[in-house]
Parts: sequence; structure tokens; C-alpha cells
Amino acid sequence: MTLPTTLRTAAAAACLLVLAAVPAQAAGRDRVPGDWLRLTLTTGDGRSGDTRGTLLMCDPPLGHSRAAEACEALDGVDGDIARLTPRDAVCAMIYAPVTARAEGRWNGRPVTYERQFGNPCELRALTGAVFALDG
Repeated sequence: MTLPTTLRTAAAAACLLVLAAVPAQAAGRDRVPGDWLRLTLTTGDGRSGDTRGTLLMCDPPLGHSRAAEACEALDGVDGDIARLTPRDAVCAMIYAPVTARAEGRWNGRPVTYERQFGNPCELRALTGAVFALDG
């Protein structure tokens, strides 16, 4: 049995639409060019808190007011946030937890990072400009 031309055309168009939609959804964030990290900060403990975030892109540096400084620091450690050089800082012994998370790609490799800091001062001392989302 042969299908009418209009029905064959409609079926072919439907197949093309389905095939065109699948790669776009599957690729997702991996299609962002260059080095990039999705950065989030959550204040408070795990039961409650405020979360804010941004997308840090490094070609050209975009994402927050210190993006160029953050990209330069990340270049120095090949995107490995845990290897950033700590700054000298005097932080109050006040427990105000903040959790920093990063997910993305650096030099073509996946990057994931998560760490809870005792307070924002400790976060700044250990990560510098990378998580400076407030400017």
C-alpha cells in the first residue's frame, strides 16, 4: 500500500522535527563555548538558606563584576578551584555557613566543586574573586 504524497511529506517533516529537537536538548550546557562555570552560593545550613548564582564565562570574561580576575585565577590552577592559593585574612570566629558550588567545563574537561565554608570571610580568603558574586 502506498501512502499519499501529502501524508508522506507530513510524516517526514514530523521525523525531522523530532530528530532536530533531540540533539539540542541532549547537548544542553556543553554547547557553551570556551571555559565556563555555573557558580552558586547558598547561605545558611542545609535546612534553610538563600541561593544565588551566575554563569562565569571566560572568553571574554563575563558573569560578575570580578569575572576577569576570577578567570585569571582559574587559569593559574587549570580550573581546579581547590588549588587556588589562599589569601591572608583575619576572619571572625562566627559560624555563618556558606556553601560554594561550581559546575562546568575548563580546557574541555568537566569541573565540579562543592565546599561548605564556616563564613563568607573564609570563602573569600580561600576562593578570591571566583565566588565574588556581589561585586
